[in-house]
Amino acid sequence: MSTFYVTTPIYYPNSEPHAGNAYTTIAADVLARYHRLKGSEVCFLTGVDEHAANVYNAAEAEGLSPQAYCDKIAPTFVKLWERLNISHDIFFRTTSDLHKRGAQKFLNVLYDNGDVYKGKYEGYYCLSCEEFFSEKELTDEKICPTHKLPLQWLEEENYFFRLSKYQDRLLAHIDENPDFVYPAARRNELLNFLKSGLQDVSISRASLSWGIPFPFDPEHIIYIWIEALSNYITALGYETESEQYQTFWPADVHIMGKDITRFHALLWPAMLMAANLPLPKHIVGHGWLTKDGEALSKTRGIFIDMDGDIATYGVDAFRYYLLREFSFGNDGDYRPARLHARYNADLANDLGNLLNRVLGLVNKNFDGTPEPTTPGEFDNEIKQMAQATVDKLDEHIKAFAFDTALETIWEFVRRINRYIQQTEVWTLAKPETKSRMGTILYNSLEALRFISVLISPFIPETAEKIQKQIGLSEFDTVAEWGRLPVGLTVSRGEPIFPRVDTKKQKQPQPKATAKPKQKQEPKTTELVSFADFQKLDLRVARVLAAEPVEDADRLLKLQVDLGTEKRQVVAGIAEHYTPEVLIGKQVIVVANLEPATIRGIESQGMILAGSGDSVVLASLEEDMPLGTQVR
Repeated sequence: MSTFYVTTPIYYPNSEPHAGNAYTTIAADVLARYHRLKGSEVCFLTGVDEHAANVYNAAEAEGLSPQAYCDKIAPTFVKLWERLNISHDIFFRTTSDLHKRGAQKFLNVLYDNGDVYKGKYEGYYCLSCEEFFSEKELTDEKICPTHKLPLQWLEEENYFFRLSKYQDRLLAHIDENPDFVYPAARRNELLNFLKSGLQDVSISRASLSWGIPFPFDPEHIIYIWIEALSNYITALGYETESEQYQTFWPADVHIMGKDITRFHALLWPAMLMAANLPLPKHIVGHGWLTKDGEALSKTRGIFIDMDGDIATYGVDAFRYYLLREFSFGNDGDYRPARLHARYNADLANDLGNLLNRVLGLVNKNFDGTPEPTTPGEFDNEIKQMAQATVDKLDEHIKAFAFDTALETIWEFVRRINRYIQQTEVWTLAKPETKSRMGTILYNSLEALRFISVLISPFIPETAEKIQKQIGLSEFDTVAEWGRLPVGLTVSRGEPIFPRVDTKKQKQPQPKATAKPKQKQEPKTTELVSFADFQKLDLRVARVLAAEPVEDADRLLKLQVDLGTEKRQVVAGIAEHYTPEVLIGKQVIVVANLEPATIRGIESQGMILAGSGDSVVLASLEEDMPLGTQVR
């Protein structure tokens, strides 16, 4: 059996977890669940990094010992992971004896191999991220670029690790393994940093008592980053080289926020090289979740109301939004209005209505799951698309493209909705056509089973609800077409995504004595003649390329193909569509508008879209030849 080992960073428990921690952990959970579906033996590690100076200071502020403080905060992470349906195998605490013994053994190996020496440290240090800054990294203001706080000057006698010794080996490894660091932007940043030269790093503290003592010098404790990184092996039983350690190391994927990628992609591999241990296969430094354009921060009080949004929309909708809305390698600005739009459009409308519609037709016309006895138009296309969806999904997961993976699944969801429409299955209840009706409904139920398997790593509760409603007593994890038994008793339950009207929730209820307001007639826009409307030339086009417009948050520059010519169009949809999602989509273009210059860029047409709480591109039920006139 193949194995898969995925880790999150271990989080500082200096306060309760926030949405940034949730984002990382949900992404790791998707990978763990996906590889279990593929039949791999999986180990999923997460936990808390307790021996930190900021943890010590937080404990002191509350009048608690560091250990008592950690014992109080660590369970809040466990509780949140339970609420978010995180399927971790190990929740690791660095105050455990297993970690202490393993970290000391690892440090002894580095020392015995000649890569640890004693020296004096002088330099600037950030307490919040527990990181030293070299001269080339300092700003004139000498503030931490992440936490926006003044750096502290630190002088003390420390032990050092010979990081500079491994500069060439690190450079060669990253060059020879292009997928070692994801995304490419992180990789390029690291290569530039490497080429500018590495310095040896301090790995001990003599001024702190909260931590793990050096095995060969108890006056010093192990620097938090050296100790924390070793958790990826100590949690597996590195100290005794346990069976679990031998089974799962090296890690397949370390996932973390981009601000700590350098520790994981440079310092950690260098220490593993020094200890003659294999390196992890992938280092994934995802973008930050932001709010109003600023990074989430416990220190600065910038946070997302997870509790409120989960209470309103449910855990699966929260998970779906985080993974679908943002490209994982880039920053993403969290907006409740976009969560609402995704919930209604993708979850309630596309998926929820499909399930309700199919179950309603089966309940009305058949005693159980019908037999697929009468094949017809579109059936083979559906089966082929199911397999193609599995293949594409695998590619996207390997590339950590969670948003594109979900869009690929939803293309299949939307195709099944079109299948229902195209076949007009509701009209086939007559005796002479009922066998065809049964085949279409069987295919639709099987598609729902198939979809439930594919979405289970992302929104596992929803996947289970779908399979229960279509009559399966145990969850089927196999994405192969035709596995749904006939004769199952379907049970149309409560909608899996009931409609949420946030405007209605926010409006105060009228008092019983209040008179009802008179209904106002809707305002009408100025009418245009049919002859004027006919002057518009609407054409089908395909998006060939898309990129943001510099210094314009709402604008994208698109290259579109109208069949007979290619054009450049500027569209104000950047807040709702990423460039990657648009490429390959068919859109409707107003082709006979006079060219306009927008932010210095010529736009040769207009893309049709509807707007409200969100912007949705006008789309076609199925692909049409490019240049087709829309009437």
